Amino acid sequence: MRTPLIAGNWKMHKTLPEARELVGAIRTGIEQLPDGRVDVVICPPYQLLFPMAKAIAGSRIMMGAQNAHFESQGAFTGEVSVPMLKDTGCTHVIIGHSERRQLFGEDNALLAKKVRAVVNAGLTAIYCVGETLEERERNETQQVVDRQIREVLAREIAPERLVIAYEPVWAIGTGRTATPSQAQEVHAFVRGKLQGIYDQRAADSVRILYGGSVKPGNAGELLAQPDIDGALVGGACLVAADFLAIIRAVFH
Repeated sequence: MRTPLIAGNWKMHKTLPEARELVGAIRTGIEQLPDGRVDVVICPPYQLLFPMAKAIAGSRIMMGAQNAHFESQGAFTGEVSVPMLKDTGCTHVIIGHSERRQLFGEDNALLAKKVRAVVNAGLTAIYCVGETLEERERNETQQVVDRQIREVLAREIAPERLVIAYEPVWAIGTGRTATPSQAQEVHAFVRGKLQGIYDQRAADSVRILYGGSVKPGNAGELLAQPDIDGALVGGACLVAADFLAIIRAVFH
């Protein structure tokens, strides 16, 4: 049985006072939920990692970063390495978010290095895959996702250190959301690809999240699908009441 995972990607939002208020409210809400039924990860921007580690200390909340460089150190101005992230208390790192692909030109070859760096350091990679609107309209969703998996993942990447997030690019920040059946179809396809890389046991254990305008109003239907194991939440994670409502949807 896969434990649902709800991860909040803060993107480039929140000052320190705002972050403390948000995490305080999330922490209070999570303490009222049954233990062990859901995993929760917050992914603040870099400058908030150390203070947010203190803010979640002793709670059930885990912390992730939104990106990482694949080298452990070096002359890479403006970059942050996986060992540095581990030093802050991060347990997860988002790799390959569509905004990194679309806005910053990150390709599968680069993302393969990043996933390996995260996993080899003992952290969990939340690796993102998904198609653009044009690719979906050309019925290329499976081809795109297949390539994103095949060119980045390999057998030597420990599946227990891997989470996949399917995020259709056309649904991110647009208010549009894949229907539960559309999302389930791709999630099942991804699980089949994982079975080909690893084996059935590994494919059954890796959690696959849905990301793309997840809100309190649609979370329940999405999370009810058999191959959807949680959510990578964007805008809704910046409002404590909305993020908590999505987390509570796991229990319905």
